[in-house]
Amino acid sequence: MLKEGDTAPDFTSRDANGETIKLSDFHGQKVVIYFYPKDDTPGCTAQACSIRDAYADFTERGIKVFGISLDDETSHRAFAEKHSLPFTLLADTDRTVSEAYGTYGAQKFGEQTFMTNARKTFLVDEEGRIKKIFNEVNAAEHADEVLAAF
Repeated sequence: MLKEGDTAPDFTSRDANGETIKLSDFHGQKVVIYFYPKDDTPGCTAQACSIRDAYADFTERGIKVFGISLDDETSHRAFAEKHSLPFTLLADTDRTVSEAYGTYGAQKFGEQTFMTNARKTFLVDEEGRIKKIFNEVNAAEHADEVLAAF
């Protein structure tokens, strides 16, 4: 289980356009890595739109944002276009990144349980260390929580 102060696990993933993204390429920058269950669902949309609405503040402060779910590039592209998301969504279809960060597992939604990502966010500092972990996320106010923590 990762904890604050640990080195963030490096990963390579594909964005909505099929471009390869590697976390270590952003060494020297502040990075937000937020995991979410599914594209275009109510809670995930609220969270993404919260970050979208505050995105100018993230860029002004030099913070790179990655949203990660198990959805594929096509799903991410449609989700980003539908909601005008200006940040990078990464496909983790094989669960490699989610398992490295400990976010994949049984999640309960109402009366049903699904194997998917927990809604969890990691703030990574310029040295590649985990500065903060949000285990509980208020989807609609998440951007403000993250910005305050940086």
